[in-house]
Amino acid sequence: MHVKDIETRTFGTEHLDGAVHLSREAGWPHRHQDWDLALQLSEGVAAIDETGKVVGTALMTPYGDDCATINMVIVDAAMRGRGVGRRLMDMVLELGGQRPLRLVATADGLPLYEKLGFRETGRIVQCQGIAGEVAAPEAVEAATNDDLAEIIAIDREAFGAERKALIQTFADIGECAVIRRDGRVAGFAFIRAFGRGEVIGPVVATSADDAKTLITYFMSQRAGAFLRVDTPADTGLVSWLADHSLVEVGGGVVMARPVIARPAGSTFTTFALANQALG
Repeated sequence: MHVKDIETRTFGTEHLDGAVHLSREAGWPHRHQDWDLALQLSEGVAAIDETGKVVGTALMTPYGDDCATINMVIVDAAMRGRGVGRRLMDMVLELGGQRPLRLVATADGLPLYEKLGFRETGRIVQCQGIAGEVAAPEAVEAATNDDLAEIIAIDREAFGAERKALIQTFADIGECAVIRRDGRVAGFAFIRAFGRGEVIGPVVATSADDAKTLITYFMSQRAGAFLRVDTPADTGLVSWLADHSLVEVGGGVVMARPVIARPAGSTFTTFALANQALG
């Protein structure tokens, strides 16, 4: 099949089944519900062959005008090397407009992203496994709706962009825990169903110890369950997670266009992503 026979369309719910099939072929764990959530928060494009089959996808998740993540970029194995990925990327970059862009690259996608002006800023480590038994920490409690405004503000400081829609969606579909000090939220973590089990993230705190405490809170409730954490390699959590049965199984290269330095004086740090797609 020639590339000229491939049509690109706005990604819609009618493409979800095909997208799930593509991601499974690529070895990704995403369920139909995970794709649906990504689509709710994003805009995107799908590549369709002459039979109507989805042979490529790419999404752009905007966080206001502050930035956007490029994600769910997949091309059918039989169509790779023919320019389909480049066409999809050109289209989602246009959707991103003038926003600064971020993504987490696989080894296969890295050369294309570099050609498009993205530069490496770090590495994400995917850790997962069956949670063991741990004691519940005393310093953590379930978040309430009254905490959402503080959580959104803290996330913005750590992530560098307004993610109100994402935080509110996660509050609706998952659980959130917080650490409080002097009556204020001093750190938070979400957990939600994803892939083979549940993913813990985002986790935002002022220290690695607080991040570990927040993650332990959810681990303590889920002994024997499959959990995943996507953590930046420089947070120091990888070996600690391995000690708690969540071992490194992969990850990716964090890239940005343009590269923007973290503001000096930021109090909060993102110790675990929402997942690699959403940042």
